[in-house]
Amino acid sequence: MPSEPAADDIGSRATLSEVAARANVSVSTVSKVLNGRSGVSSETRQRIEELLQDHRYNRRGGKQQPAPLLEVLCYEIDSPFASDLLANIDQVARRRRIGMVLTGATERHLPEPSWVDDVLRRRPVGIILVACVLPAKDKQRLRSRNIPLVMLDPAGNPGPDVPSIGSADWNGGYLATRHLIELGHRRIGIITGPQDMLASTARLSGYRAALDSAGIAGDPELIRPGEFHHADGLAEGRALLSLPDRPTAIFASSDLYALGVYEAARSLGHTIPGDLSVVGYDDLRIAQWAGPPLTTIHVPLLAMAEQAVELVTRLADEPDLTFTRLDIDTSLVVRASTGAPVRRTSRTKVSNS
Repeated sequence: MPSEPAADDIGSRATLSEVAARANVSVSTVSKVLNGRSGVSSETRQRIEELLQDHRYNRRGGKQQPAPLLEVLCYEIDSPFASDLLANIDQVARRRRIGMVLTGATERHLPEPSWVDDVLRRRPVGIILVACVLPAKDKQRLRSRNIPLVMLDPAGNPGPDVPSIGSADWNGGYLATRHLIELGHRRIGIITGPQDMLASTARLSGYRAALDSAGIAGDPELIRPGEFHHADGLAEGRALLSLPDRPTAIFASSDLYALGVYEAARSLGHTIPGDLSVVGYDDLRIAQWAGPPLTTIHVPLLAMAEQAVELVTRLADEPDLTFTRLDIDTSLVVRASTGAPVRRTSRTKVSNS
């Protein structure tokens, strides 16, 4: 039986026995780490993970075929946005005869601690992260098994180490605000998303750019924060409409916000679009069912899903493929929730009662 190679003799692609020799552990211990099983100390596991990554572990006898599965880790899987996007991912994956395993993320956009172990046991074709982030140690473990990652509608500001697919959020914010300006609105409020999300800051930047290009001074009082939830649209919509000099239009930077603004306007006796014009964002299926149907920014969810599935499967076959970020164009869909502002003869404060 041949002896294990010395550390300096390990080539650019290592076998299981070579990794075990380098880590000074048994082959069974390396196997446990590879398959995401317990029974290995964190220190030993980290050492083996680093070796697997550094030396690009490869089983003897050829390349191991991954299972025909696509892992999807998704933040707020019960939201209408996630529902529409996941339906598109599933549709695209099924056309390729790939199954989908769906897991929800925590409130911090992170997976549960056991998620990576479960993924390693399933050995999928690849992983799509929907509005989620992964700790560096989890990325390293997945890369050591040649499991590619793609971020879709990424949370935060994604780094160059994980390819990402998004939409042109700055352009969407600009189009929404310019539409309202062209209708004659000058007091335009906005409900923004979380400050740590790239999509939120880009939409707000587009809103500001449209105001600047029209020579309209921005009013900090008209910028309200939120977390992309319906309740935020209701609360912040009421706050905007209760200002002494209330806005005549609101850019709600998600369709859920917009529906909250609808409810706030009705509760205060305002009509849409007679007293208030509203533009949403996403163009979810619920947008066309609203009363009145919602003018919104169309986010190409099907195209984003197609690009994400295409990219993750390409990366599985071409691990050295260079790809950083792709933003797909957004567009304005005009429905019945926007119109010219009604001239007001006096400024009156609206009661919250």
